[in-house]
Amino acid sequence: MHLLKLQDLSPKQIVEILNTADQLKFEKKNGITHHLLKGKTLGMIFTKSSTRTRVSFEVGMYDLGGSALFLSSRDLQIGRGEPVEDTARVLSRYLDGIMIRTFEQKEVEDLAKYGSIPVINGLTDYCHPCQVLADLMTIREHKGGFTGNKLCYIGDGNNMTNSLIVGGIKMGMEVSVACPKGYEPDAEIMKWAAENGKFTCTDNVLEAATGADVLYTDVWASMGQESEAEERKKIFTGYQINANVMKVANEKAMVMHCLPAHRGEEITADVLEAHANEIFDEAENRLHVQKAVLVKCFTE
Repeated sequence: MHLLKLQDLSPKQIVEILNTADQLKFEKKNGITHHLLKGKTLGMIFTKSSTRTRVSFEVGMYDLGGSALFLSSRDLQIGRGEPVEDTARVLSRYLDGIMIRTFEQKEVEDLAKYGSIPVINGLTDYCHPCQVLADLMTIREHKGGFTGNKLCYIGDGNNMTNSLIVGGIKMGMEVSVACPKGYEPDAEIMKWAAENGKFTCTDNVLEAATGADVLYTDVWASMGQESEAEERKKIFTGYQINANVMKVANEKAMVMHCLPAHRGEEITADVLEAHANEIFDEAENRLHVQKAVLVKCFTE
């Protein structure tokens, strides 16, 4: 089994991953050993750097009784022009699985196509399935379920937005997105969402946030967009979770952020601190849900 994008998973498969993550979290909290991947080795390819992705996968493999190898683009011939299909074939003879965090979705798809071991998408410019599975786990923990909840995302229509739309709709939530004109999520994903659930995309933040049970945001300039940061600050001014947004959301709305957060830009410091428990539960759940993904991918 691979995890290339959330579109590939059925609602039932998503729930199975979340249930496994809940069980593994319970066991870790209670000191119960679960060496389900004893002797297995995960290769972790990082073209894009990361804090949470690297630490959670590395610790996750250790908890599961396996081992993880950190492989930066500087360490691999793939960074010097070796075709992805050759790298996939070689690594398939050394490793039991690959996690890759990179720019192009095609690179992830090609690793899976030409390799013979599970491939997990740790992030691409198109989607971020592991993060959104952790988000769904956190929403279920805090809200008790998904049905009847409205998920609102405010900010850039980026990889996070794409995956949140898919995950939210598949789990039966209403999804609304607020982003500036010209910065909307992937058109095909929005079309799919409109056909398969209750979905809206607008440039009006308060309209999108009205009645929301879950508010979500991300940085205005993602990795690889550093040169656009100053211009994006101008464009995204107002696309922020703040006190005014909280007033139109449901009274018990939770706030989420995939981190790192830029206080004073996409979220105010007071809102972040008021909802720190939810946001850092979300960060912690990256570990538990990625362990569940590893178990599913390595054993099915």
